[in-house]
Amino acid sequence: MTTTTTRSEAVAAYDAYLAQCPARNLLDRISNKWVSLIINALGDGPQRYTDLSRTLVSVSQKMLTQSLRALERDGLVTRTVTPSVPVRVDYALTPLGESLVPVMRTIKAWAEQNMDEVLAARAGYDATT
Repeated sequence: MTTTTTRSEAVAAYDAYLAQCPARNLLDRISNKWVSLIINALGDGPQRYTDLSRTLVSVSQKMLTQSLRALERDGLVTRTVTPSVPVRVDYALTPLGESLVPVMRTIKAWAEQNMDEVLAARAGYDATT
């Protein structure tokens, strides 16, 4: 007797609460602050590396490069090199990356809208400890 597994059954088998689940690695990636900001920035359209570095104030060149490479590896970002002087490198979201934009924008907006309340909670906590 052969057992066949449909794609939906395989996807349902992922459980990010389990340490060995590949979905956990993906959650680690997309919860990184630089990754979430890169996704948000590229949600407005393709950008050159230098434009991204200006948008993401205080990101180091090393961290931006590592984050972009990881996103490219995961199929969320494409990298296009145009031979010119100097060489032009553009980054854009793939359709998979674009599907993540609404989630990331919602999280970013939530953080910005609730920061005063979080700061007040931190101050209250710190005052009691």
